[in-house]
Amino acid sequence: MDFNILYWIDKLHHPVLDKIMIFLTNLGDAGILWIAIAVILLFFKKTRKCGILMGVSLICGLILGNGLLKHFVARQRPCWIDTTIPLLIPNPTDYSFPSGHTLASFEAAIMIFLHNKKWGSISILVALGIAFSRMYLFVHFPTDILGGAILGSCISLAVYKIAKKIEKKKVTTT
Repeated sequence: MDFNILYWIDKLHHPVLDKIMIFLTNLGDAGILWIAIAVILLFFKKTRKCGILMGVSLICGLILGNGLLKHFVARQRPCWIDTTIPLLIPNPTDYSFPSGHTLASFEAAIMIFLHNKKWGSISILVALGIAFSRMYLFVHFPTDILGGAILGSCISLAVYKIAKKIEKKKVTTT
């Protein structure tokens, strides 16, 4: 099923769409977009908490997703299995599951959404674009994307709830 979806997506290729997808995937490289946004949020008192929690979520995802889960599952990428599809980006060297681009994107986008629905909605659209680009570029299976989105969302929600509990505990003890 994963390959059937990827082959269907492969039929969508167009030079303009290729450039858009490369741009989107590059936004997600090493989580740099989301790290930059988190750092910017730290400079403003109103958004500092969101920036801190985004950073914590991104670190948790790096450890759980890229550090542990990728190596535990050790899933080959579609571009390693079917080498007949030409790649528009360099061939990744790490394992496929979960998608790190998607994981980081959803951690950040969900955290932004929990703090600001308007900017969070825009962030979720960007996260979806980055996630789709990974399939379009034939470097991730749909289930890698789904796994990254679910794990990233769960990490973000957990970090948010833990922070709320800590905040509530501080208020009741002072």
